[in-house]
Amino acid sequence: MSADHHRAPVLEALADFHRQGQLAFSPPGHKQARGADPAVRELLGDAVFLGDVLASGGLDDRLTRGRVLRRAEELMADAVDAEHTFFTTCGSSLSVKAAMLAVAGPHEKLLISRDTHKSVVSGLVLSGIEPVWVEPRWDAERHLAHAPSAERFEQAFQEHPDAKGALVVSPTPYGACADLKAIAEVCHRRSLPLIVDEAWGAHLPFHPGLPSWAMDAGADICVTSVHKMGSGLEQGSVFHLRGDLVQPQLLKTRADLLGTTSPSVLLYAGMDGWRRQMVLRGRELMGGALDLAAEVRAAIEEIDGLHVNDRDDFCGEGLADDFDPLPCVIDVVGLGITGFQAADWLREHRRLDMHLNDHRRIGAQITHADDRETTGELLTGLKDLVQAAPELPRAPRVDVPSPTELRMAQAQLPRDAFFGPAEDVPVGRAAGRIAAEMITPYPPGIPAVLPGERLTEPVLRYLRTGLEAGMNLPDPSDPELRTIRVVAAGNQSAE
Repeated sequence: MSADHHRAPVLEALADFHRQGQLAFSPPGHKQARGADPAVRELLGDAVFLGDVLASGGLDDRLTRGRVLRRAEELMADAVDAEHTFFTTCGSSLSVKAAMLAVAGPHEKLLISRDTHKSVVSGLVLSGIEPVWVEPRWDAERHLAHAPSAERFEQAFQEHPDAKGALVVSPTPYGACADLKAIAEVCHRRSLPLIVDEAWGAHLPFHPGLPSWAMDAGADICVTSVHKMGSGLEQGSVFHLRGDLVQPQLLKTRADLLGTTSPSVLLYAGMDGWRRQMVLRGRELMGGALDLAAEVRAAIEEIDGLHVNDRDDFCGEGLADDFDPLPCVIDVVGLGITGFQAADWLREHRRLDMHLNDHRRIGAQITHADDRETTGELLTGLKDLVQAAPELPRAPRVDVPSPTELRMAQAQLPRDAFFGPAEDVPVGRAAGRIAAEMITPYPPGIPAVLPGERLTEPVLRYLRTGLEAGMNLPDPSDPELRTIRVVAAGNQSAE
């Protein structure tokens, strides 16, 4: 029997809850907005509180006999050609950890692309998994990392035949995509699973003009953030499963270790409604977004001093395998300013919030929600930025290391370095010591320093100069980076 994608089980159950006049003597304590602060109700509206009900004992009965969530997950799986789908309200940061724990355990090896998000590193710290880092393909001209090739995963498996599987990020926050089919084949020749962190690819299944997505390419587990490129609310995430290399109940129990017992029905409803929207209208909506993005890209290219990265910049020998055009990544180096300066100016003077920003780029994310009015404001703001750029302070220099300088040796397991005896040392004396914390330029959230890596002067100089230039470093224990937390003296021997 074919799935009926006109249905939205979570939304329908929520409507029934209100229609039946359910009266709750259970959490949440605001009791359907009645107890919420009047000022909060005025700002947020009562609809937020009316949608905030218990998932079991509210949306469904105490034994979930209505299978509300399960039916919604089954429809989501059908929409993207997965065999099983699980919703989570803790973001893809949880989903990717659950996927890792379902494939490898403490002291077992997992191949991981080194351009991975900080949530993966947190998963290593929590689990004790031993990472085998697979080097990205580095664009030395643009100082940008792309996903590793299938050949690099093949080589890593040959060198570490005891690895339990692999994890790769595709697409990256910059829109660059890996050859997932080839990487999946490398894994499956060994009967090992491939995890794809597809947090930025929720939209990919819904238009043929977009790159292929993980389930279509043969991946075993796919993690997707519905809130990033879809219509879900922040923290809404799903993970999909195909094949028999990872058992669905095992994946679910690993997720239960990390997930909340008080999930937000609001987030469930957002994911459920987004799936219905995409199945019924996704091709039309994504087609419109692609056409609009093409117009925006062409218009930006006509603005002096700006260059929007395209397929020719990101794809080719030694670079990415495919390209998503919706993240418009704009190089501002021609203006003599940094991406940090550009993002700050646009927010302060034109009320425009950019997505990405780094030492030379800003990112303007185009989705199916945009139109010529929103993109017109973007283009006007960018033209104004060009006019204002000569008056901005001289761009602080960010000392970006070469690809070989950027990579540091993993001297200890991330978990051992993070939880072991540690001390704070002045940054000027940190080179040669083993990091006991993570340091991550954010966005896009790819750590420059991992717990267990032996610190080097080029990376420390990059972080110091980046911080002075406006780089956001949210996770070091010393926000000003005057000191760095390192493994205590006497505990620095490599494993």
